Amino acid sequence: MTDVCESLQKLLPAIWLGMLIGVSFIATPVKFQAGSLSLPVALDVGRVTFHLFSRIEWIMAMLLIMALLAGGSPTRLKIVSCVLLSLILIEGIWLLPNLYARAHAIISGNTPAPSSHHILYAATELLKASTLLVLALPRSGNG
Repeated sequence: MTDVCESLQKLLPAIWLGMLIGVSFIATPVKFQAGSLSLPVALDVGRVTFHLFSRIEWIMAMLLIMALLAGGSPTRLKIVSCVLLSLILIEGIWLLPNLYARAHAIISGNTPAPSSHHILYAATELLKASTLLVLALPRSGNG
């Protein structure tokens, strides 16, 4: 059982990192370069995409936590995982709702006031990618 948990402790972050790169760093920027997509349509697609991806991230986080707890992982990995969980909490509770409200305002034809939420979201995505990379990398010794 420990071998399975240790494999999942590396595999889950690697899969999650791949999804994060695909959604946040490839598909989303490219969508805004498509000339046939209006800004409201691109924002609506993004809103739906990130809503679903957020749910998938919660599932991945719960699976990772279970693997870390069941596999007797080193404290360092548990701390990195807590950072990761904190980031998805920040996104889910504060950043995404604010970004959804901005997207809805633009889709409705309004112009919301400038905010730093998008830059903060990009920063959390970069931090998430970094923590997932740390978790996915091979470990030497006891962690």
